[in-house]
Amino acid sequence: MADDKKQLLIVTGMSGAGKTVVAHDLEDMGYFVVDNLPPTLLGSFWDLINNSNDFHKVAVVIDLRVKTFYTDLLDEVNSLEDNGNVQATILFLDASDDVLVARYKETRRLPPLANNGKGRLLDGIQEERRILMPIKNRSNYIINTSNLSTKDLKQKLINTFSDRKRQPFSIEVMSFGFKYGMPIDADIVMDVRFLPNPFYIPELRPFTGLDKRVFDYVMNKEETQVFYQKLLDLLETAIPGYIKEGKEKLTIAIGCTGGQHRSVSIAQQLARDLSKKYPVDITHREVSRYIRK
Repeated sequence: MADDKKQLLIVTGMSGAGKTVVAHDLEDMGYFVVDNLPPTLLGSFWDLINNSNDFHKVAVVIDLRVKTFYTDLLDEVNSLEDNGNVQATILFLDASDDVLVARYKETRRLPPLANNGKGRLLDGIQEERRILMPIKNRSNYIINTSNLSTKDLKQKLINTFSDRKRQPFSIEVMSFGFKYGMPIDADIVMDVRFLPNPFYIPELRPFTGLDKRVFDYVMNKEETQVFYQKLLDLLETAIPGYIKEGKEKLTIAIGCTGGQHRSVSIAQQLARDLSKKYPVDITHREVSRYIRK
């Protein structure tokens, strides 16, 4: 789907097969996603998209929550294509009956056609499957999510609908001061308050770990060198596992008391070493507090 033209992806399929998960994944892949659009509004919606330069990859999630609307979906798609407005791509999500039953029982929800809770769960699923058969037969792609983890489903979507076959992995290394609060978005937090503190050296106190004198004081200490090598070994062992599990960005936070000396020095060296293998950004959350103006 690597085309300069605007792309319309219609996501539909069995209730409980993963449309909400797919919608979130498509947003991560750069799609503008609209959920639960009545099919009768598809033509008007696409006219708005065509008149805007802000959207190039668009996904519309359509399901059976409003049964009377759903029967219009094929007619609306055919009308769009007959008018030459767009070549729509239809993704149909499916899952086996036993998996759908288990998912509904887990969430304590009912499928749209379960007769307001008066009918059997399986009857509602099978009736929905019957109604959806024409659109399933018309679909360009069918993904059965019965045995797919959310990570596997996302990778399948990337392989099918993204120009990039894998999402890029990157690392953010952050220094911070515990007295100003821990960063809530960090994946790994390392406390370095046990290392020798330049704060108690009068000629170093005013500066930060960005200053070579402070950096050298921290990094040249024997206990720092032992600790840092073990930290680097740990991260180099763990990072491939994060990548394998589908992690796209890893935030490593290094903290000391004020986020001025030790954490900044360690973060600087860590970013330098990790950047030999991975894209790395570095943030010093507190440094601006200590820079003289």
